[in-house]
Amino acid sequence: MNKPDPRAESGFSYSRAFFEDLVDTALAHAKKLGATDAGAEASEGCGLSVSVRKGELENVERNRDKSLGVTVYVGNRRGNASTSDFSRAAIEQTVQAAFDIARFTAEDPVAGLPDERDIVSPSAAKKNLDLFHPWAINSAQAAELARATEAAALQTDRRITNSEGAAVSAQQSHFFSAHTHGFRGGYASSRHSVSVSPIAGKGDGMQRDYWYSSQRHPDDLASPQAIGRYAAERALSRLKARKISTREVPVLFESPLAAGLLGALVQALSGGALYRKSSFLLDSLGKQVLPKHIDILEDPFVLRGKGSSPFDEEGVRVKARSVVEAGRVQGYFLSSYSARKLGMKTTGNAGGSHNLTLTSRLTQAGDNLDAMLEKLGTGLFVTELMGQGVNYVTGDYSRGASGFWVEKGRIAYPVHEITIAGNMRDMLKGIQAVGADAYNYGAKTVGSILLGKMKVAGS
Repeated sequence: MNKPDPRAESGFSYSRAFFEDLVDTALAHAKKLGATDAGAEASEGCGLSVSVRKGELENVERNRDKSLGVTVYVGNRRGNASTSDFSRAAIEQTVQAAFDIARFTAEDPVAGLPDERDIVSPSAAKKNLDLFHPWAINSAQAAELARATEAAALQTDRRITNSEGAAVSAQQSHFFSAHTHGFRGGYASSRHSVSVSPIAGKGDGMQRDYWYSSQRHPDDLASPQAIGRYAAERALSRLKARKISTREVPVLFESPLAAGLLGALVQALSGGALYRKSSFLLDSLGKQVLPKHIDILEDPFVLRGKGSSPFDEEGVRVKARSVVEAGRVQGYFLSSYSARKLGMKTTGNAGGSHNLTLTSRLTQAGDNLDAMLEKLGTGLFVTELMGQGVNYVTGDYSRGASGFWVEKGRIAYPVHEITIAGNMRDMLKGIQAVGADAYNYGAKTVGSILLGKMKVAGS
């Protein structure tokens, strides 16, 4: 086997060639033991995280981890094992452990590697999506950037009286994966962020909020001044929050929270929930689950996208597709295993969705947040949610919330200590409008979402 090469790639201890050799060694040993099929993945991650509070350095953390994961099939029996020891003896022991687990586990008629016809082609597996941009920042520079972000928040207004701190994170990783149905592929990626959490007010009237920026490339991050100022403005806007009485009203979800509604839809349309019959959207393929003006697209090939990849976690090819068209479900999110359980075909979503965008055919270019508040009229504008509160079997939804009471299209005052409740089926069908204030939250992009009505429980 090749020896680790510290100069392999920026910041990594192991080269792609070393990982390929590692994986090939594991697969060869699995075949030697008598495995029907096998897959292996070698990976490495490293990074720096620095936090400050009130200008003082709080934490400096450096992380570096590595892993080799092995999956072995003996007929329809499957075994998994992993190790962080890359010596040949450890690799063979790990393969042996996976093989032994496979021999003694129960048979699963649909267990197995993806069908060879679904595997990404060698050329497509190498598609460059511009995902790797290491950040050459040291701990002193990161601390200075965090201080600048926090200072921008504290200097916004005298009513910003304290801070829960600011943080800077620079992370990068790479992997190589292969299996005996012909897949070979891997790539490097990065993810960097800057965040701050200021506190406004004093005593019992204190309110906190936060803001952040997260990108593949450090040059794409928002400035520390913009992050700090906006976080402070959010905290200030919550001062003198009131409780409101229980009522049923229209509700506008701020765009970062609207991404959570999209996430709930993805969960309900995912293979695992569907074959376990633990989804409120069972048998929804081709059916109307959203209003006719709503479309949802998936695109794995967005350059620098947080959900971009040339293949899924099984090495299956991925493609841009319509998930929802005119409110009707066009496709689920399926791995090879869940597809077989459902008698369907994989959609290349082992590991999750890829860069989803929810849009409305009714949205106009001028539908910014002010325009969405006008459409809300009198009701609740939600800017924070607490707790999980979604029952994916029934669709029942209940979460703690805070935000603003809106009257005649204008914010009247901040509200807190309330609960919003409904059922996801009704909520999804009740989407009246989507704002042009699109926000990318992880691998989901959506503007603010206006729902016709929800129950709001207050005092």
